[in-house]
Amino acid sequence: MKVLIIIPAYNEALNIKKTVKDVTNNTKYDYIVINDCSKDNTKEVCEKNNFNYISLPVNYGLTSAINIGMKYAYNNGYDVAIQFDGDGQHDAKYLKNLVKTIENGQADVAIGSRFAEQRKPFSMRMIGSTLISMCIFLRTGKRLKDTTSGMRAYKREIIKEFLDNPTLTPEPDTMVYLLRKKYKIKEVQVEMREREFGESYLNPIKSIEYMCNMIFSIIFMR
Repeated sequence: MKVLIIIPAYNEALNIKKTVKDVTNNTKYDYIVINDCSKDNTKEVCEKNNFNYISLPVNYGLTSAINIGMKYAYNNGYDVAIQFDGDGQHDAKYLKNLVKTIENGQADVAIGSRFAEQRKPFSMRMIGSTLISMCIFLRTGKRLKDTTSGMRAYKREIIKEFLDNPTLTPEPDTMVYLLRKKYKIKEVQVEMREREFGESYLNPIKSIEYMCNMIFSIIFMR
């Protein structure tokens, strides 16, 4: 099975080398870094280390970065594409479990989930995640525990869905779209690290905006 790891990166100069090393040390899969017109020297780090990367001329955002990675995967004949954040929080040693889940026919999409077998901690962010989970259940009858995980593996049929439907995003509302089309989604237990360098773009205000946008999209658009 031919597998591509898509690593979106925006201002991840301090994290991207460690992330790619994690991928190459723990998997035999191909990868591509999508540098989303970073303002720091992410591009230079990729060049210096001879990483496989595409550098975008404009900061299009995460959705466009993933969609470009999906197009690359489809055009180059990959059977599975994996979304894998460039901030160093994901652990590549779990990726084979996601691929195996798809390879065995258990799922069309495998989500690297922090809560597949563990309880969610109580925090404001987890309250938002729980609300999104409830909305997904109301629309689909399917319970997803780690709705905001950025570690997801997609089979080739789903890769084509991203190409055919440009409104799809690497976000929870797309899981609703796929579930309503009768695709199988399975959560696989993983562990994640804390970000070592840099800051997430989701500050408290943006986190609330994100949650509200996701709930609106899940209920009224998907």
